[in-house]
Amino acid sequence: MGREHVWSRPARPRRPVRTGLVLGAFGLGMCLIGVAGLGVWNVQVVMQANGPVRKTADAFLREVATGDTDQAYEKLCRQARSRWSVVGFGSWVRTPPQVTGYEITDVSVATKGGRPRGTVRVRVTRDGGASEERTLPVVQEDGKWRVCGDPF
Repeated sequence: MGREHVWSRPARPRRPVRTGLVLGAFGLGMCLIGVAGLGVWNVQVVMQANGPVRKTADAFLREVATGDTDQAYEKLCRQARSRWSVVGFGSWVRTPPQVTGYEITDVSVATKGGRPRGTVRVRVTRDGGASEERTLPVVQEDGKWRVCGDPF
């Protein structure tokens, strides 16, 4: 009876701490891989959206610069075609100083009112060498991208 009982816990092995650290590092690594994958996916989505807008603007401006106004007219949206006839558009484009070259400097795509809209910034070169910055609005119409508004 005179004996005292000393209670002591047995020493725990450090394996649970080490295992927790390993699992935590693995989880963090997986999160970082997921964030990187999401970033790559977002870049691809933006590039896929910008591609058709750039292609439409490039084709339109190339046709204007080469004087093929009939083909350029076909790339206009309904609203723009309602303001211009084919002949009127051709006359307007051929009015000096004519566009002789261009350089697309920026393309952006946004959604406005649930409809995608593109904006293309372009440096237009006219005969005589003068150049100016213009904004070319591009809208999606009947599944195709079309130039809309007054590009010049």
